[in-house]
Amino acid sequence: MPLVVLACAVFAQATSEFMLAGLVPAVAADLAVPAAAAGSLTAVFAAGMVLGAPPAAALARRWPPRPALAGFLAVFVVVHVVGALTPSFAVLVATRLLAACANAGFLAVALSVAVAAAGPGRTARAAATLLAGTALALVAGVPAGALLGHELGWRATFWAVAAVAALALAGVLAAVPAAVGGGNGARAVPALRAEAAALRAGPVVRTLLLAALVNGATFAAHTYLASLLGAAGGPSAVPAGLLLFGLGAVAGVAVAGRHGDARLRTLLVAGGVALPAGWAGAALLVDHPVPLALLVGLLGAAGFALGSALVARALALAPGAPTLGGATATASLNLGATAGPLLGAAGLAVAGPAGPAWVAALLGAVALPVAAGSLTANPTAPPGRGSTAAPSHRGGAGRRRRRR
Repeated sequence: MPLVVLACAVFAQATSEFMLAGLVPAVAADLAVPAAAAGSLTAVFAAGMVLGAPPAAALARRWPPRPALAGFLAVFVVVHVVGALTPSFAVLVATRLLAACANAGFLAVALSVAVAAAGPGRTARAAATLLAGTALALVAGVPAGALLGHELGWRATFWAVAAVAALALAGVLAAVPAAVGGGNGARAVPALRAEAAALRAGPVVRTLLLAALVNGATFAAHTYLASLLGAAGGPSAVPAGLLLFGLGAVAGVAVAGRHGDARLRTLLVAGGVALPAGWAGAALLVDHPVPLALLVGLLGAAGFALGSALVARALALAPGAPTLGGATATASLNLGATAGPLLGAAGLAVAGPAGPAWVAALLGAVALPVAAGSLTANPTAPPGRGSTAAPSHRGGAGRRRRRR
């Protein structure tokens, strides 16, 4: 039950992150700003996720998880209410930045709670459960927000996100234990310096870099899928293609959750090869709308399966960073989500609708040697059998007892 509640909260937050894509014209007209300025709100949120994750996690690392999660969600709700009411674009920008920082802090703590609740050998399943909220936001939350904004105004979408987040807040207070492991005090976590040192290990750094490259490839293409799909099949092809991508993302997260613990290396190899090859194929299918749409769905699955699996692997490789590990993984994914669209825009300007797909293929190709290096690293359990074992809050002594 706690994992489902946390996933619902992630759904609300991910909907907020991406919902501005369908609301830019309305926001620009209502607040009398250029469309480009209104469009920058999505980039502001992504930048806030990158910059806010480590400080937010460091702030809350010794708090009991329920108050930490509830606090971050409460801030998220309040800033969305302010965003729905403000007549000032500057205030709206500030609310997006604060919402992103609260989202980043929530995810950092939620990953730690989810991994502890799932138990040893189920880190990938725990990470996938949370990231399913993001995938579902792409399928349902963002389109519903765009429809609501079209019918009732963009402010109604902000109110709706605040309402869903408030329901998630009530769920957190009711379902999440007071402390990891069921205790009543703050979590037993290593010193901040020790967590930071664990994250500087070579295998961890390579995994985080790989996560950024994979997410960069995914969102370099996803951000401009409307251009690619429209060039292939006209405006009517865009909704179907975006829906297939979203459904693929949901399926990919589910595959990562089911197989990411026992077959992580197989998943990384298959997805790592499929991502650059698939986006190159999408660029070449610009005149074939049906195969293109089907391929886009498969690429949504590959991108999100890899992203989810890499978050789990980063947590497994850094059991000494139970809170900062989740924050850093979140920051890595959002670094890719920030840089990818910028590179995709350059590809669009140079090569037209197929340009962003070529950029995605290039980023995927760059990721291949990083993946090869990452696969040589030994996580905390033997390969092939729970190789993404959950980080232990009991430290080395607990692991020695399990070996005996």
